[in-house]
Amino acid sequence: MNMLEVIKANYSVVFEEKLLEEIASVAKLYEFQEGDILIDFGDYIKNMPLLLSGAIKILREDFDEGELLLYFIEKGDTCAMTMACCMGDTKSEIRAVAETNVSLIMLPVIKMEEWLGKYKSWRNFVFNSYNNRLKEMLNAIDHLAFMHMDERLLHYLSEKSKINKTKFILSTHQEIAYDLHTSRVVISRLLKALEHEGALKLHRASIELLK
Repeated sequence: MNMLEVIKANYSVVFEEKLLEEIASVAKLYEFQEGDILIDFGDYIKNMPLLLSGAIKILREDFDEGELLLYFIEKGDTCAMTMACCMGDTKSEIRAVAETNVSLIMLPVIKMEEWLGKYKSWRNFVFNSYNNRLKEMLNAIDHLAFMHMDERLLHYLSEKSKINKTKFILSTHQEIAYDLHTSRVVISRLLKALEHEGALKLHRASIELLK
């Protein structure tokens, strides 16, 4: 497929024909493998991503030089924090990591600003993206403030299961601990407790969700 066909296949119900043609004229297609870093802390972001397939996790650097998982973005999504950095010409405060193999297009920031005033569908898309990501960040704050670590762990595994469309989670205990900003020992202990409660089953190289 050419670029216009790719854009139409993914966004024809979101954007009007004229905007689809403009997107196709400036978009660049990129492929990333699971684990690749798409955007890192301190980067200047000159392009905005639109996700065609796969999933990306967005991490925030904390004051102790660790990282905290904020949210995942999936097909049809974009990252509100990336947009904010693009529009403000500021350094990135997030790290974007491919959760799965990813296909996406990049759009130059100058076009984002132009389309805000030109196309209602683009404005709606941007505002809805901000709204959805804000809700997810508020959920992340709620989980930190009000959930016990075992509840956060189970929620995290459920999200991973949904995104990867499988009940088997292939992440190591250390990788999970990294995303949840805790220690591997804590994660291993909680996984054992959740297995005892019948919520999951631990295998040699995976975690199987049972609920």
